[in-house]
Amino acid sequence: MKEIIIRPKPKWQLVDFEEIWRYRELFYIFTWRDIKIRYRQTVLGIVYVVFQPVVNMIIFTVFFGNLAKIPSGNLPYALFVLIGLVFWNFFSGALARASDSMVSNESMIKKVYFPKIILPLSAIITFLFDFVINFLLLVIFAAVLGHLPSLWILVVLPLAILVTGCTIAGVSFLLSSLNVKYRDVRNVLPFLIQVILFLTPIIYPLSIVSDRNKYIMALNPMTSVVETMRMVFQKNPVFNPILILISVFSALFFLYLGLWYFQKTERYFADIV
Repeated sequence: MKEIIIRPKPKWQLVDFEEIWRYRELFYIFTWRDIKIRYRQTVLGIVYVVFQPVVNMIIFTVFFGNLAKIPSGNLPYALFVLIGLVFWNFFSGALARASDSMVSNESMIKKVYFPKIILPLSAIITFLFDFVINFLLLVIFAAVLGHLPSLWILVVLPLAILVTGCTIAGVSFLLSSLNVKYRDVRNVLPFLIQVILFLTPIIYPLSIVSDRNKYIMALNPMTSVVETMRMVFQKNPVFNPILILISVFSALFFLYLGLWYFQKTERYFADIV
């Protein structure tokens, strides 16, 4: 029998990629389990994935686009808001699930050793599956309205997914660690997500915000993700590299902070979960 020696990671090492690779099959099992649980015994199945953004798009279009007359630039308001909702649903859904991943798997954490970081990561991958479906819906809807994305999408989309993924991972690493010790996190999180929704230009364009506040809002990485993706669906996109850089560095900061705190507290999870 092969002997396996478990040693604590060095303090400087935030991620042990070699260990994650050794447990890749368990990572796959967790991810597939989450996908099956998400759709098992549901009447609508995958249809529910597109149901939420479509319904929200209709509601926002009626109240904010038609009644409140919020501007949407060169895009129809329905497409304008759907672009934001596709990325927002990925962010909010993955963040909520990943932040609760430690507590929801407490029985396994107490019994078996494995790199705990794969729990929030598997939750994020699960919602990435939903995102792909919703993004295909977005492209079809844009084509129907005559706003096919430009070739910039080949550059902007991978960057937008990367920034969104880093932000979700960083914040969920932090919150899932805090949730182990302070169960109030799961109660506060829905309110926090609601606040971030209004701090992200989902239902309004960033153009109505003052220049100074634009840079402050860019500290929320989802701001540049949504605004930059909207440019891809316009004929003459004008990107703001400063806003993008602020959001990229902000996402990397959240990722570093989350990894640092997760690595610092991981060894105590089994004792206090």
